[in-house]
Amino acid sequence: MRFLQKDKHEKCILVISDIHLGAGRIVNYVRNYLEDFCFDKELVDFLSYYSSGEFEQREVELIINGDLFDLLAVPYIPYFDDEFWREDAALEKLKVIIGAHQEVITAFVDFISSKGKSITYIIGNHDGELVFESLREHIKNLFPPEHQAKFNFHLENQGQYSPIDGVLIKHGHDYEFAHRFDLDNSIIVDQQGRRYFIPPWGSYYVTRILNKFKEEKGHINAVRPIRKFVINGLIYDTFFTLRFLIAHMVYFVMVRFVGYFKRGVGWREGIRQAWGELELFVDFESLAFDTLADRDDIKVLIVGHTHLPSIHSYADGCMFINTGTWTRMFNLDFSGSGKEYQLTYARIDVDKKGNRDGAVAPSYEVNLHLWKGRNRLPFVEFQ
Repeated sequence: MRFLQKDKHEKCILVISDIHLGAGRIVNYVRNYLEDFCFDKELVDFLSYYSSGEFEQREVELIINGDLFDLLAVPYIPYFDDEFWREDAALEKLKVIIGAHQEVITAFVDFISSKGKSITYIIGNHDGELVFESLREHIKNLFPPEHQAKFNFHLENQGQYSPIDGVLIKHGHDYEFAHRFDLDNSIIVDQQGRRYFIPPWGSYYVTRILNKFKEEKGHINAVRPIRKFVINGLIYDTFFTLRFLIAHMVYFVMVRFVGYFKRGVGWREGIRQAWGELELFVDFESLAFDTLADRDDIKVLIVGHTHLPSIHSYADGCMFINTGTWTRMFNLDFSGSGKEYQLTYARIDVDKKGNRDGAVAPSYEVNLHLWKGRNRLPFVEFQ
């Protein structure tokens, strides 16, 4: 029985992603339609549970696998056009988010202040501006000085992190060209010495197109699959959907096609490259299978980004997990759960012995859980 096995693990590794803390539900006395996160109490409860009770004396590493802060969804700051990506603008956006979710920030502080607890942060595409050291220092300074060493940003290897042998964790935005950027080469400096983040064109798309339409339809970024959303929209909300599609096409032509022609790329090659860039929300399971097939040292691949939680085991013993999101989602496909939200996270329990059956690699158990809050068993197996 599971409750009889709780003492056999010496370390617990938790992986959450795509929390998307925004500027709050109300900004300047106006409803903020860009705020996607509404589970502050649930996240506080989650952090409290894994730093108390049976976990109080256990080593727990919390891995934030990208997009904790949604820096692409902060309205009402006095920075426009390219100034939006400037370092001081990014810092102001971060401060707005922190101020809007003080309970969550306090819960992180309490978590890391507990014995044996640590946090590793992997940068995603919605918090890409954390490449600025000033933003990372601002976050670290939220924690007591004596515990700051237990909070680490992982920028090495383009954000790919392996907490134990055989497990690879990455946010996953690099699978899509539209959201791909280089953590090591994404800052430029102007003649006045001001530093700017170089966003992928997908971030421009979010701030200039998606956010504008989200003010009309707050769910527009939370519907999957996109194809069925468009088909249903053309039938039941024709005018809005047509405006949405036309805006997409015009923006894409202006941003991508014009750029290709300016670089002297032929029209056929330009169309071929542009078509490849249009592939959003790719089949991560197929990509994961390729990654696992190419890497003999990796047995478990954990990603986020798509907001679609899933877990798949393969015949060779390898496993793929997508940790989903802690925001509301609406699935129009039969493969969906039918629920608006699933507070999913991956949990890795590492055995005390560190070896099993003479194996060199540490022995561990990996699964995807749904957070249900404080009750007899605060998670269930993901189905």
